[in-house]
Amino acid sequence: MSKNKTSFKDSFKDLQEKLEDFRQKRDDLNKKTKDYINKLQEIEAQISDALKLAKDVYKKKRDYWNRKVKALKDKKIEYKKLLETLTEERNKIQKKPNSYKGPKIYTSIKQIERKIDNLERRIEIENLDMTEENAIIDTIRELAAKKEEFLSEQQSDELYRVGRKIEIVKINLNKIYEQLNKWSNKSQDNHNKMLEIYDTVNELRDSKNRMEEELIENKKAADQYHEQYLELMNERKKRNKNNRRRPPQQSRKKYERQRFSHKHSSKHEKLLEKMKQDKLATALEKHKAGKELNLYEARLILENGK
Repeated sequence: MSKNKTSFKDSFKDLQEKLEDFRQKRDDLNKKTKDYINKLQEIEAQISDALKLAKDVYKKKRDYWNRKVKALKDKKIEYKKLLETLTEERNKIQKKPNSYKGPKIYTSIKQIERKIDNLERRIEIENLDMTEENAIIDTIRELAAKKEEFLSEQQSDELYRVGRKIEIVKINLNKIYEQLNKWSNKSQDNHNKMLEIYDTVNELRDSKNRMEEELIENKKAADQYHEQYLELMNERKKRNKNNRRRPPQQSRKKYERQRFSHKHSSKHEKLLEKMKQDKLATALEKHKAGKELNLYEARLILENGK
C-alpha cells in the first residue's frame, strides 16, 4: 500500500471518529433537551394544580368565613347601639324620684333570704320552747310573704325590666365576640394556606425560569455540535469527491444509476422537508394544547423559534 493511500486512510479514520464524537455529543444534548421539556411540562402542571387548589379551596373558604365575620360585625354594631340606648334609659330611670314613701326595711331579696336562713338555723340549733319556736315560724312566714311581694314588685318595676334587657344584650355581645374570634381565626388559617401555595408557585416559576435558561444554553450547545457535524460531513463529501475517479467503461451503467439516484435523492429531500413542515405544524398544535412532545417535535419547535 502506498504512503498516500495510508495517509488518506488515517485522515479518513480521524474524520470518522470526529464525526461520531460530534454526533454522539449532539444526540446526548438533544436527549437532555427532551428531559428539560418534560420537566418544564411537569412544573407547568404543578403550578396549574397549585393555583387551582388555592383558588377553588382555600380562597373560597377564606371568603366564606370573611362574609360570616362581616355579617357578625354588623350584628355586633346593632347590639352595641342597643346597649347604649338601654344604658341611657336606665340612667334616666335612676334619676327619677322614688314614688315609694314608706320605710325600706329590706333592700333586696337576698337580705330577706339571709334573714329567713338565720331564723331557720335558730330553730335547728337552739333549745327553744314552743312559744318561742312558733313566734319564729310566724316571722319566717311574714318574711316569705314579703319576699313574694318584693319579687312581684320587682318584676313589674321599670328599672328591673331595663336592667334585664341590658344583661341579655351583654350576654349576646359576649357570644358575638367569641364567635368573631373563632371565625376570624378560620378565615386567617385559610388565607395563610393560600399564601403558602402562592409562595410555592413563585418558587416553581423561578425554577421554571432557570430551567428555560438552561434549555436555551443546552440547545445552543446541541446546535453547535450539529453544525460541526455538518461541516465534517461536507468535508468528507469533498474528500470523497476529490478521490473519486471517473468510472471505467464497463461501469458506466452503474455510474448513470448513481447519477439518477442523486437526482432521486434531491426529490426525496424535498419530500422530507415537506414532511418536516407538516410535523412542525402538528407539534405546534400539541404544544399549544399542552400535550407532551417527543424529542423530534420539541427540536422542531426550538429550531423554528430560532
